[in-house]
Amino acid sequence: MRRSVKFRLIFLVSAIISYSLGFQFLPESIDSVNSKGLLGIFSTLYFLILPFIYWFCIIKVGEQKLWKMLLIFSLSSLMARLSFPVEVAAYFEFIAWLRYPIIAVLLAIQLFLMVSIIKALWQARSLSGDPRVHILDTYQEEDDKKRSLALVMASEPASWYYAIPYLSRKHVNAITSLSLRSASRLHWFMMTLGTLALASVVYLLISPWSELVAIILASIVSYSVVMVMANYRISRYFSVYGHDDKLVINNSVWGFMSVNLTDISRVELDRYLRKEDKEALHFGYGDTSNIKLSFKQPQTYFGGLGQLTEQVDSVDLQVAEPHQLADYIRNHVARGSTEELTADDIKTQEASALA
Repeated sequence: MRRSVKFRLIFLVSAIISYSLGFQFLPESIDSVNSKGLLGIFSTLYFLILPFIYWFCIIKVGEQKLWKMLLIFSLSSLMARLSFPVEVAAYFEFIAWLRYPIIAVLLAIQLFLMVSIIKALWQARSLSGDPRVHILDTYQEEDDKKRSLALVMASEPASWYYAIPYLSRKHVNAITSLSLRSASRLHWFMMTLGTLALASVVYLLISPWSELVAIILASIVSYSVVMVMANYRISRYFSVYGHDDKLVINNSVWGFMSVNLTDISRVELDRYLRKEDKEALHFGYGDTSNIKLSFKQPQTYFGGLGQLTEQVDSVDLQVAEPHQLADYIRNHVARGSTEELTADDIKTQEASALA
C-alpha cells in the first residue's frame, strides 16, 4: 500500500472513531464537572487533533491544497452541532441556518447540472475520448479549485458517456487493457446487485422516519448503477488509449492520467515485484507489473473522481499486451518529435524471475 493511501485511511479511521465516540459519550447537557471535562476533551479532538491529522495525512503527505482544510473544520462544526450538549450546540446553530442558502445553492447547481449534463450528453456524440480528458485539456492552465470543480462536473457526463455504448461508439480503440477486476462481468453483476440491495436497505431503514427522504436517498443510491456500468465498460474496453498526442490511462472510473507522449522518457518491459517499491503508483491488480513508464517531468494522477491528485515521476502497469503499448509510444514519439526514444529507452529485459 502506498504511503499516501495509507495516511488517507489513517485519517478516515481517526475521524470515524472520533465522531463515533463523541456521539457515544458526550452528555446531552452540561450539568456536572465531568460533563465539562468531556466537552473540553472532545472540543480539542474535533477542532485541534482531527484538523492536525487531516493536515498531516491529507495536505502534507497527500500533497493537497491548504484550502481543503475548510472541509475538516466544516465537518467538525456539523458534528459538534449534532453531538455537543444543547447549551454549546446552540453556538453551532449557524450550521443549521446555513441549510437554507445551501439548499438554494444546491437547487441552482442541480438545475445548472441538468442543463450541462443534457448539453454534454448531446455533444458526447462526436467526442473521441473521455469527457474528463477534454475538460482537463480545457482547464489545464487554471488553478486547482477551478480544475477540481470542472472535473467533478465532467464526471457525470463521463459516466453516461461510458455507460451507454451508443454514446461511446466513436471512442478511439484501446491500445491494450489493464488487468482490472472491474473488467469482469461477474464483478459488474455483483456491484450492480449490491448497489440495488443497498438502495433497498436505505429505503427500509429510513421510511419509518420519513417516506419522502427514504425515496430520495434510495433513488440517489440506485442512480449509482450508471457509474457501476461506466466503471465496467471503462475497465474492459477503454483502460489504455491514445488521445491526440496524449496517453490516457484509466484506473477504472475512479482515477485517470493523461500524459503527453513526449513527456515519456523511458519505457521498460520487465516483471516488477510491487512489494519492492510500495510507494510507486501501480495500475492493474496482482503482485507484479509488466511495463514501467518514466516521465521527464512529474505527471498528475487524478484519483477519487479527479479530486485526489498525486504527482508521480513514473508508473508501472500490468497490461494484456505490454509490447504493443511500448511500440505505440515509440512510433508516436518517432513521428511527432525529433527526439526519438532510442533502443535503450524502449528496453526489454529478460527477467530471471520469468525463467
